[in-house]
Amino acid sequence: MCGRYAYTLPHEAMRQMFGAVVANDLPIVPNFNVCPTDQVHVVYSSGDIRRLGAMRWGFTPSWYRALNDGPLLINARAETIADKPAFREACRTRRCIIPMSGFYEWDRAGDEKLPWYIRPSHGGAFAFAGIWQDWKQAGDQGGERRQTCAMVTTGANAAMGKIHHRMPVFLAEKDWGLWLGEQGHGAATLMRPADEDAMQFHRVSTEVNSNRASGPQLIEPI
Repeated sequence: MCGRYAYTLPHEAMRQMFGAVVANDLPIVPNFNVCPTDQVHVVYSSGDIRRLGAMRWGFTPSWYRALNDGPLLINARAETIADKPAFREACRTRRCIIPMSGFYEWDRAGDEKLPWYIRPSHGGAFAFAGIWQDWKQAGDQGGERRQTCAMVTTGANAAMGKIHHRMPVFLAEKDWGLWLGEQGHGAATLMRPADEDAMQFHRVSTEVNSNRASGPQLIEPI
């Protein structure tokens, strides 16, 4: 599960990192509390071009009559993604990468939710596996049209399992092209837990428990 994250990376750094053409409507950075339904940074392939654009975090199946017509689908389970009607076509033909500086996860002490911030062990950014959908509101030709996305999750490795039983699917740089469909078939093999040493954890303030919180103090260790 991943339901909140931080994105602090300059657009130019992301352009160079992914070799992508950058859209002109990207979300403002930094954002230390990216939440579901926000516009988020997404890397995807369009023809022979890799693009960095903005999509709504919350995958909207084609049969939804409105963005809020059913459950908010922010994550897609790797174990069932190829079979679920909402996700199976996107899993085959519309895969993307969702970059971020780090993400939040919570464990509990009694009734209290205690947040952790998880970041890459070697600096830089995470590149998480995602899927996307070009959704159009049913009805007349002037209906709303949005690109929406979800993050792919898998069972946690031992390190992450101390906090939560699920984790996002991490993509190594050498696997970006395969996940994006630029290098033929075999992307399903990438949907596995990350190596134990891929990330570092630290406690952060419960201020981030509110989706209205903002500011760099949210990721500071306590």
